[in-house]
Amino acid sequence: MEKQIIIINGTGGSGKDTFVEYCMKYAKVVNFSSIDKVKEIATLIGWDGKKTEKDRKFLSDLKKLTTDYNDMAFNSIVDAVSDFEESDNEILFIHIREPEEIQRAKISFNAKTLLVKRVGHSNIITNYSDANVDNYDYDYIIENTTLEELDNKANIFINTLKKDNTKGLQKK
Repeated sequence: MEKQIIIINGTGGSGKDTFVEYCMKYAKVVNFSSIDKVKEIATLIGWDGKKTEKDRKFLSDLKKLTTDYNDMAFNSIVDAVSDFEESDNEILFIHIREPEEIQRAKISFNAKTLLVKRVGHSNIITNYSDANVDNYDYDYIIENTTLEELDNKANIFINTLKKDNTKGLQKK
């Protein structure tokens, strides 16, 4: 399989990490978040790891500050892509929320985009990053209905990437 970079998004609680975990059953996968370094800084200044509405806004604002200051999140993605290119892994999932950052990474790394939507789950709209999850034209959309179905869709998605087979996927 040719190495592939997938930018993954979805509102909090949609099942992104679970989807990636299921994909790990079918391919050699790396899971990376564009806000890992932001979370490190947040922890240093007192963030306790929770994801309340207030916490989510804080992380979103902190990401914007560090992006404006030195493009920290994107630079960490560049490093992750470099590590991925030198590894034997097949797929790199990069979690990015903001549409302009998704587009920038898509172009920079020749990536595909994926939205995970959870049926019956409300979008978070109290901060910029979460509020704009649906404001992008994704290459693939996975609807998370049940864990069994999500596992099946992960298998189909991996096979799609391997064989360019779109059976069972909603492709935009």
